Amino acid sequence: MPFSDTPPAQPTVPRDAATVILLRDTDAGIEVFLQRRVAAMAFAAGMTVFPGGGVDERDADTSVRWAGPAASDWAKWFGGTESVARALVCAAVREMFEESGVLLAGPDGGVVADAARYADARRALESRDLSLAGFLAGSGLTLRADLLRPWAHWVTPVQEKRRYDTRFFLAVLPEGQHADGATTEAESSGWQRPQDALADAEAGRSTLMPPTWYTLKELAGFRTSGEAFAAERTIETIIPTLIREGDRIRVLMGDQ
Repeated sequence: MPFSDTPPAQPTVPRDAATVILLRDTDAGIEVFLQRRVAAMAFAAGMTVFPGGGVDERDADTSVRWAGPAASDWAKWFGGTESVARALVCAAVREMFEESGVLLAGPDGGVVADAARYADARRALESRDLSLAGFLAGSGLTLRADLLRPWAHWVTPVQEKRRYDTRFFLAVLPEGQHADGATTEAESSGWQRPQDALADAEAGRSTLMPPTWYTLKELAGFRTSGEAFAAERTIETIIPTLIREGDRIRVLMGDQ
């Protein structure tokens, strides 16, 4: 179906999703973990993105042992119900573990130092043979919601057929853990300084969606992950607008 500037009469209802901006500190400044999605993906094929994905209905399971801000706090920060907020936090932790191997969970009061020991559970989570609640309970782990910070809220433009209502979380790589690219959804993964990732996109070596580009621009202004983690954020919903300019499609932000 050809692109139209006119919004559809019945836009696709966006699916709730969670994205995690994972940071680490280096001598050269902060780095962010990015993945290039495989070309066969139905959404954002070939794009360079942060780890994340859609909410699974089981992510709202209230039996998950939880440390940190309550679901009511996340609902206030991001908007929506407590059930949706709980599911978003759980989806953020689950998706990051599935796609990068980084696990924001641990025994009471702690966080696992080496998540590689849960490789079998990681694969079972990715195949949906295991729920996050089942994994955490069976392993005696507590979800660490206090290791996440709300960062942004983006909704896919109304012209798109596949739409997501995505909340962006910020996290810092836990000491002792390692991020990898052992996921079927990415053809490559790695750490980059935000300004280097932007330079790659400007040079045509990678392709970024508007939320990724915008977030990297923000992150480039921080010297350390702690500084970014402590930044005051007001979460506003951003729904970009798509317009045609000649033979190109331009993305407009809310203030343009």
